[in-house]
Amino acid sequence: MELLIAAMLMLWGNVTDGNPGVTLDQIAQIAELPPAAIVVQPDGTKSVDPLVPAGKADPQAGSAPTVKGVYATAHSAGGARLETLLKLMDETELNALVVDVKDDFGYITYKTGNAELEAMETTKKIITDMPALMNKLNEHKVYPIARIVVFKDTVLAKKKPELSFLNPDGTLWNNGKASADSFVNPYSKEVWDYNITVAKEAVKAGFKEIQFDYVRFPEGFETRADKLQYTKDERSRVDAVTSFVKYAREQLAPLGVRTSVDIFGYAASVPAAEGIGQDFIKIAQNTDVLSPMIYPSHYSTGWFGQKVPDAAPYATINGASVDTNKKLEPLETLKPIIRPWIQDFTASWVQGYIKYGKHEVEEQIRALKDNGVEEFLLWNAVNTYTAGVAY
Repeated sequence: MELLIAAMLMLWGNVTDGNPGVTLDQIAQIAELPPAAIVVQPDGTKSVDPLVPAGKADPQAGSAPTVKGVYATAHSAGGARLETLLKLMDETELNALVVDVKDDFGYITYKTGNAELEAMETTKKIITDMPALMNKLNEHKVYPIARIVVFKDTVLAKKKPELSFLNPDGTLWNNGKASADSFVNPYSKEVWDYNITVAKEAVKAGFKEIQFDYVRFPEGFETRADKLQYTKDERSRVDAVTSFVKYAREQLAPLGVRTSVDIFGYAASVPAAEGIGQDFIKIAQNTDVLSPMIYPSHYSTGWFGQKVPDAAPYATINGASVDTNKKLEPLETLKPIIRPWIQDFTASWVQGYIKYGKHEVEEQIRALKDNGVEEFLLWNAVNTYTAGVAY
């Protein structure tokens, strides 16, 4: 993309020398850059936004199903629970499985055979036979999606602290939670390439889509950005994160796979989250599928007019969907497929929570359909999904 922009600007210079009436907008049209790529500066001059993709097209247009899927840990996908999940899909309209290929700790969950990755000693062989798993998914006509947790990566951070964030005393920073998670640095091209290598191996294994999660800086990073030690450049945190997403899609689209990104659901309802580096629009225009995590339990009192959003699954999902559609409307041809994560678990830690079952899951799906959203993913951390749901 950078080469395309450079060539376009050179072309503009050459053309306008002999044809002063030719505009940057006309050259952008020739280069298949969308109108959003042209930025008008305060002085009226125009420039090209390098984070807007050129010639964006779905690499699986016309071939991918309308995805209705569930999440599976590597332990579930590689163990006895797989049969339960396959039975669920055989008996319902569910047709996709999101499998941890690089998990929340940072472990690559199967032996890839890639010498570079195995030399990192970040592989934990949880899925013992990946070809057998892929064969089973194919037999049951299940669309396979590889989940890769990107910047939350305690394993890599401990292996290579220079790719992470260090406290002023030189020790490795963690988020202070019980799990003591560490993140790696979104500014680091080495981190980008490591994750994309994992993604490319997943493609070789047979996955049709790569889903990137934790594509952000740690929560509350803006409060400690100036205290921690880490490598950075002149880019904003938003541009660093967006640049990774854009680069990842450029690397994966030629392989015929989709790129998808998980993002906080509330990001559609607020301006860009500068602290963690997530801009809903900038990420959306650089991915094939966007999966806002709009679990009702994740919204606090007052959202969408609800005292307890968790207790109002239809109203909460409806409100989140309205905001998402409104936010993405200006993207036009750059708009990705919207495939939200919804809730199939009971959030007992939420004050005023309700027990989630068949009715609550169906209410969320109804709200999505009422807003023109046909695809969705169900989240349950232990992969126990409600029976009898009309999907």
